[in-house]
Amino acid sequence: MSSLSFFVWILFLILSCLSILEINPLSVASFANISSQSEGCFLILFMVSFAVPDTLECEVQWALESITMNKASGGDGIPVELLQILKDDAVKVLYSICQQIWKTQQWPQDWKGSVFIPIPKKGNAKECSNYCTIALISHASKVMLKILQARLQQYVNRELPDVQARFRKGRGTRDQSANICWIMEKAREFQKNIYFCFIDYAKAFDCMDHNKLWKILKEMGIPDHLTCLLRNLYAGQEATVRTGHGTTDCFQIGKGRHQGCILSPCLFNFYAEYIMRNAGLEEAQAGIKIAGRNINNLRHADDTTLMAESEEELKSLLMKVKVEREKVGLKLNSQKTKIMASGPITSWEIDGETVETVSDFIFLGSKITADGDCSHEIKRCLLLGRKVMTHLDSIFKNRDITLPTKFHLVKATVFPVAMYGCESWTVKKAEH
Repeated sequence: MSSLSFFVWILFLILSCLSILEINPLSVASFANISSQSEGCFLILFMVSFAVPDTLECEVQWALESITMNKASGGDGIPVELLQILKDDAVKVLYSICQQIWKTQQWPQDWKGSVFIPIPKKGNAKECSNYCTIALISHASKVMLKILQARLQQYVNRELPDVQARFRKGRGTRDQSANICWIMEKAREFQKNIYFCFIDYAKAFDCMDHNKLWKILKEMGIPDHLTCLLRNLYAGQEATVRTGHGTTDCFQIGKGRHQGCILSPCLFNFYAEYIMRNAGLEEAQAGIKIAGRNINNLRHADDTTLMAESEEELKSLLMKVKVEREKVGLKLNSQKTKIMASGPITSWEIDGETVETVSDFIFLGSKITADGDCSHEIKRCLLLGRKVMTHLDSIFKNRDITLPTKFHLVKATVFPVAMYGCESWTVKKAEH
């Protein structure tokens, strides 16, 4: 056997063993690079990974260092800054806890709890529906959650398509807004009609069925050990509500995502992808043909946009998605679902309710018009930027605040609003 063949055989054996032990070689290498305690760290980690697929101490160190500071603490009241100041002492304790969780697949009850803080939105503050909530969890629990998130990442990259942009590294709302604008621009260039359906689902994140989620993870090829850890994390969830008047008693949560958990976005993406696969959109002929590829949907978490070249095709896509989503407990919100078309269109009804047809739509923070004209969006953003400037007027007039501070304030608050989505703007000569 030649030396090259022997090397290839050894490499294949190593990768096979890593697969059996449910370890991602890329994640092992990345953690090895993070740790600078010794030059032979990678070799040590490599040998440990062959012994048991447990959490590694350098994983714990990386996870602790990556937690964002200046965040409110959870029910235990321990700020993340304290854990980071303790450094090696905190790492050793957390490593021991994470090892125990990995082996027993059981979580401390304190790490399953959340503290809900209600924040009023616009409208009548006496209506519960006019509140949104933020959820606070223990910073110590985030260490284990980040380790699991890193180990799940390879499955996220493998299973999720590029049309899903939410909770994906390097992608965001502006990417999908730009995609919509460019699709409309090309449709106008080739003189084709295009039809959009902007779907909204009622309480999508809160309607996620746990038992269905575990089956989906199994079908997606997630290792049983990771699935069992997640199942036990969701079992026996507790939460309290904290307001200015005090804190409520604990209550159980049996449905929806784990509020405040950094794994929830990833798990919801798996849930949504399962629905779209069963709807058969990838095999459907309906859609927009671009560079030999058929595109009929763009997604940003639960915000789904369907597109087609005819009204009939768009209706067929919508009904397929609606049927599959209702099977897993997600219901279409007919009042917030909108239709936008560059060609003629008839009135739509879903479950006896009329779906509104609009000439423009606020899509992920950007105004999209049926004719593809960006001038309305440019004027809207400039107006919003001007409103922010007006709110800062008293600060600009304050002589005690230095000019560099005022400049940084404008850069941090005005520019992001006025220039949001500018990457996809088509600017005319008159607007320069």
